[in-house]
Order: sequence, then structure tokens, then C-alpha cells
Amino acid sequence: MSKIKTVCVYCGSGPGTNPRFIEAATAFGKTLAENGVRLVYGGGSLGMMGAVATSVLDHGGTVTGIIPDFLTARENALTRVQEMIVTPDMHERKRLMFEHSDAFVALPGGVGTLEELVEQLTWKQLGRHAKPVLLANIDDFWEPLFALLLHMRETQFIRSGLSVDILKAERVEDILPRLQAAAAPVPEESQELTPEIVQKF
Repeated sequence: MSKIKTVCVYCGSGPGTNPRFIEAATAFGKTLAENGVRLVYGGGSLGMMGAVATSVLDHGGTVTGIIPDFLTARENALTRVQEMIVTPDMHERKRLMFEHSDAFVALPGGVGTLEELVEQLTWKQLGRHAKPVLLANIDDFWEPLFALLLHMRETQFIRSGLSVDILKAERVEDILPRLQAAAAPVPEESQELTPEIVQKF
């Protein structure tokens, strides 16, 4: 795969306490639109999710929202998007987010963001896919996670043959170039979920 055409963004449905979080979401949305990269995200209009999607749309880009039915009201599904997919449950949502995306970016968020991110890292660690996964470390938000991963390595729960292949960017402008560089050597067949993962859903 030589070019990232769609990026899945995991992020919070709230704004967080640091204004730089929303600023980063807005800036990244603009970057995606200006580079012709479609946003795939959780479908809400609130918080970080709303900021990144609204920015993509405001700058002429395209957005696919994927949201489970029970969250359409709670997260106030964004009706402006070009494509909104409503799923029966969270498992289907995550499967479709994977299938629609060439790469994954985690902006600041809560437990849901962490859960989605860690699942992608687990599948990647086990060789189930080879799509790039990047942590947008805005104002060092993800440093506690990096410290935990280091602790896991030091205590040999992440063994040398099972490294966690994770990209990192402190600046929004570095995110897309690092995804593109990581995706360039990856063959198309490595971008699909393996049958055993598909059967999980």
C-alpha cells in the first residue's frame, strides 16, 4: 500500500480539560481534508469526535461515521457527514471501522478510546494486520501508556519477539507523513483482518 486514503481516528466524546486537545483535533481534521484523506470515526458530534469531523467537513473533506444504534442519541450523531453507518452493536462498529480504514490514529480520549486502540495494537502485535497505528501524543497525553508499555517489556510480558509496533507524533503536522511512511512498504494483503479475527465478531 503506497498511499493512505482513509484514516480512522479514535478520540474522546468529551473535550478534555486542555484546550490543546480540541485544537489538535481541529487541526488534524483540516489536514485530512486538505490532503484528500477520508476520516473514519465514531459518528458523534460532541467533544473531540465532533471537533475532528466538523473540521474535515468545514474544509471540504469527506467523513464516514460509524456508530452503534444505542449511542446515536447519547453522542448526538453528526448528521452532516457524507456517510453514516449505524450498527447493532460495538463489535460490528469496530469491525467496520477497521475495514474502512488504511491507518489508525488515537487522539486524547477515555476508556473507549483506549479500548479501541489497544485492540488494534494487540491484533498488530499478533500479526493479524499490518496497518499503521499512531498515538497523537498531544501535550504528552499518552506518556502514561508509553510508561506502562515499557514496564510490560521490562517485566517480560511483552517479549522481544512480540514487540508493540506503535508510531508516535507530538505535532499534528507529523501525523500524516508518519502514517504514509509506515504504510508505504506494506503489501495490500497484509491490510485485511485474518479469518479468525473476522469470526470473532
